[in-house]
Amino acid sequence: MQVTDAQLMADRSKFLKNGTTVGITCVPFSGGQPKGGVDDGPVEMVRFGILDQIQGMGYSVELSENMDKYRTMQPAHDPPIGKLKNPRYVSMAARRVAEQVQAHCSQGRIAVTLGGDHSIAMGTLVGSSAVYGDDLCVVWIDAHSDINTPSSTDSGNLHGCPLSFVLGLCDESDVPADSPFAWVKPCIRKSRLVYIGLRDVDAGEKAILRKHNIKAFSMHDVDKYGIGRVVEMALDHVNKDRVLPIHMSFDVDALDPSVAPATGTPVRGGLTFREGHYICEAVAETGCLVALDLVEVNPALGDPESLRQTVAVGCSLIRCSLGESLL
Repeated sequence: MQVTDAQLMADRSKFLKNGTTVGITCVPFSGGQPKGGVDDGPVEMVRFGILDQIQGMGYSVELSENMDKYRTMQPAHDPPIGKLKNPRYVSMAARRVAEQVQAHCSQGRIAVTLGGDHSIAMGTLVGSSAVYGDDLCVVWIDAHSDINTPSSTDSGNLHGCPLSFVLGLCDESDVPADSPFAWVKPCIRKSRLVYIGLRDVDAGEKAILRKHNIKAFSMHDVDKYGIGRVVEMALDHVNKDRVLPIHMSFDVDALDPSVAPATGTPVRGGLTFREGHYICEAVAETGCLVALDLVEVNPALGDPESLRQTVAVGCSLIRCSLGESLL
């Protein structure tokens, strides 16, 4: 009998009790940023066949229920709090995501979350860390660092802020006791976070990264060292002996716009098709991956070919992260 990619991945896994099952949470949510359409990202990936593709690798799929609730839970009245836009809606969605991801992780499945904008990572990280603890390593693949605090953000868009909440960087004035985000407790250690692909970082975020000595590999590093060496250095920083669980959060805008054009905040000079896939392959090879986010696919941006191209690459990145082999 032919050994499937799913079985090889499960045999390699150091943490998953149910390694041939993928727990998928679809999050059609756009409240963390102003551009409509990103809430249709999960629908388009499902329409493109991602569930069948994962099953074709030998996995069973467990799908979180009631995807449409993310659309219907939006409050009728959600005025800004300070600079933050849609704060109640973002909080409600993130809390629901956290519950669904935690449920998959607690069953020993690899938790795959399809966004939706990157504010949902506030929830995915709370959910996975609830099961795997504060030794959870986070590999954040993105053009942006998404680490603004409520006071440092210029735009007020919460897709640029999720890491500040889970890292405990917000002070009491940022998150008072009556804040919609008071439920989000620090759950990720700063030493367990590493970035790959940065190239558009706000001045306030640069100050935060430097102050807290958070490890980041920009596109300059990718150009200088090559993607293989960068991934090795990134993993060495957060998980030297490859014995800790990894949550990888992949924003498709980490890729160059020529590779993934249908996304809300494209920045030239990004990862190539192969560089993005190599990251996913290398993380899969560690046997440490327990959770994956794939976010910011926006079907409303660009022509039909741009959509097809971006959805196709998103699905391909997911398959590589789940151990799809070239040979």
